Amino acid sequence: MAKINHNNFLDTVNEVISNAKKQNIVHLYAEDRHFEKGIITVNGNKLFHFGTTSYLGLNHDERLKQAAIEAIHKFGIQFPLSKTYISHPLYAELESKIQELYGIPAIITKNSTLGHMAVIPSAVNGKDAVILDHQVHWSVQNAAQILKLRGVPVQMIRHNNLDMLESRIKQLYNTSDRIWYMADGVYSMFGDFAPLDELKQLCIKYPKLHLYFDDVHGMSWVGKNGMGYVMSVYKDLPENCLLLATLSKSFGASGGVLICKNDKLRNKIKNFGGPLTFSAQLEPASVAAAIASANIHLSKEIYELQEDLQLRTQHFSSLLTNTNLPVIHNNTSPVFYIGTGLPVTGYNFVKRLFKEGFFVNLGLFPAVPVTNTGVRITISRNNQLKEITKLVKAMEYHFPKAILETNTTNSNIRKLFRLKSEETTTETINTGKLEIVYEKSIQQIDKSVWNRLMGQRSVFDWMGMQFLENAFSNNTAREHNWEFHYVLVKDPMNKTILATFFTRALWKEDMLAPESVSVQIEEKRKNNAYYMSNYVLSMGSLLTEGKHFYLDNKSKNTREAILIMLKKIRIIDEKKPSEMIALRDFLENDRKLTALFHDQGFIKIKMPDAAYIDNIQWKSEDDFVKGLSSRSKRHFKNDIKKFETFFDIKWQNTCKEETLEIIHQLYLNVKNNNVGLNTFAYPKNLFTKMNMDNNWEFLLLYLNNNAPSPNNSPVGMMCCYKNTDHTFVPVVVGMDYTFSRTYNIYRQLLYQTIKRAWQSNFKTIDFGLTAAFEKRKVGATIFSNHAFVQAKDNYFMEYMTTLQQG
Repeated sequence: MAKINHNNFLDTVNEVISNAKKQNIVHLYAEDRHFEKGIITVNGNKLFHFGTTSYLGLNHDERLKQAAIEAIHKFGIQFPLSKTYISHPLYAELESKIQELYGIPAIITKNSTLGHMAVIPSAVNGKDAVILDHQVHWSVQNAAQILKLRGVPVQMIRHNNLDMLESRIKQLYNTSDRIWYMADGVYSMFGDFAPLDELKQLCIKYPKLHLYFDDVHGMSWVGKNGMGYVMSVYKDLPENCLLLATLSKSFGASGGVLICKNDKLRNKIKNFGGPLTFSAQLEPASVAAAIASANIHLSKEIYELQEDLQLRTQHFSSLLTNTNLPVIHNNTSPVFYIGTGLPVTGYNFVKRLFKEGFFVNLGLFPAVPVTNTGVRITISRNNQLKEITKLVKAMEYHFPKAILETNTTNSNIRKLFRLKSEETTTETINTGKLEIVYEKSIQQIDKSVWNRLMGQRSVFDWMGMQFLENAFSNNTAREHNWEFHYVLVKDPMNKTILATFFTRALWKEDMLAPESVSVQIEEKRKNNAYYMSNYVLSMGSLLTEGKHFYLDNKSKNTREAILIMLKKIRIIDEKKPSEMIALRDFLENDRKLTALFHDQGFIKIKMPDAAYIDNIQWKSEDDFVKGLSSRSKRHFKNDIKKFETFFDIKWQNTCKEETLEIIHQLYLNVKNNNVGLNTFAYPKNLFTKMNMDNNWEFLLLYLNNNAPSPNNSPVGMMCCYKNTDHTFVPVVVGMDYTFSRTYNIYRQLLYQTIKRAWQSNFKTIDFGLTAAFEKRKVGATIFSNHAFVQAKDNYFMEYMTTLQQG
């Protein structure tokens, strides 16, 4: 089978950020001639700045500014030389100050991102293993990917899940010299903390466990000498712990700092850390500013600054406690996150706060799950108490209006963040002038209406849906039992303007992952068949392919109809939660539809291409061949027609029980050999149901006496659905791989399916997904295919990236 072209993650992120940019809330420019403390000018408006990560406000401290200016006059703008050869004159003083700060010699890096890229590949040996917290900063995750090139196992656990961490430690313990757990001290989006005491106890229990912390958001505002959150808990850095702090953010200057108690390891990192060896060093101005800040940190003044910030943080925290705003973590850190759930609600809320004179940051995918969009608010010493009070009042006023305008509720948002809510969700939908029709069986839908809107497509005309409901119910295995949900929306004239159906079924999380990832996961499924499997509420089904979504684009009410459909789907999901909602398959590049789905918390992903043959009007085989490209004609002659005489070709509406057994096994051969589109195998009962339904027929290929290796059993099969007299749908393929390459069985199956369709006067062949390269050779038209998905969190997506080969 042809290789599947998997989704490019960067393309998905690009679309999400581009959509936010259109809302004019990201990729903005500050317009100030000079900065006032706590103020930033955007689009001509002066806003109170609640988005800075300079929590202590030292970036505006006159001592740091003057030190930087003096350094420029003395040493120039930069010192363009690697530190491996020589450092500029201020470096020695900064290193001495940082050593005095921590009591441990430090390594200064250009910034924290380059620091991780220098430290992680140098500190982690080839026989070590790495476990990442799901929410550890991107820069740590990115640096860890380098390790896979050396064969180092890199795994991931759910955020702060110590049971999961211990389980992974046990799995890796006997095969690893050291196991590194990498986490943030203070997490940059939600402002919550790593469970440091518990991690220390795990290190005692498992001596091979080592800790690696990114504490850039914990720096300066807490701890002795402002050493940060991790040091405020540990006091003395453990021997088995590496700490990456920062000279930017709260420190007010620029650069990163590695603190390592092990002299041998520290020297190794300094000597072999790539960016340390080959990148430019910090500019004299940055080093001078850092020295000035270090002097403040080494004085009693740092505690006055910390108390000043804590006063503001506690004021904000106490005000939030008395509101009904969905605060994700209300603790002592200066980072707060107000959940909005869907991006469209976040856009609305942020723009409202902008208009009220407050600059805040929007948390977006992939920094947070797409349905965990929210407003990140950071408190600094430059924020005055009266401004903080005004911000809370503005949020209290505008948040209900934002959620009302975007058709959600506080209760729904809290559910998305797994927060407690005293509110109950009223299962009603404001349809306005439109009417929604919802049923759980096709039997309740008018046959003529459904076929007019959804007929002649794949296996989901009215009779096809009846077959699917029958085939995927009352089965033994839970993956073979599907729930069906039909949604139609009508306008005031009783005209249907939207129609679709959804199934709730068990999916493998790696269904669309690269084959190398699925191979690894399937190994674990040998002991646990449902490992990394979850329920998905999906448009269409795991047996159907194609356009499952009818929309009357001429109607003025299409947007409202789609929003009604999505609201209904969320209500269904509330009753029986699924890990993901998927809208598929969309062939058109509809920008308005993409923007609407993005606003509602769906991200666009690439699916395997779809293949069709339309307008079948050939009079003969020669007529068919004439329509092929020159290359495909040669392919047909050499790889298909040449082998046709080796086969006895049989089309059957019904088969004997023993033949059904062979058909099922041939299908399993293909299923088990192709994890590119990784789904659960269909039940044997499916083929029995096909055998009882006149709308299905079986193509069977036998090797006859003309073949060098005749065989009395079928060596290839195709299960095909006859959608009225219009569309012929090859749905399930099976082959005996002993003969498949020698006789080009798959290509013969494709051709015989085409031949059957034109001889039976069908208008269209729906070839479905995958193997687009092979289908193009026999004249199929290939279409780009997309889906829009909404996952409850990013864990599985990010975990699977750790499994991809470097």
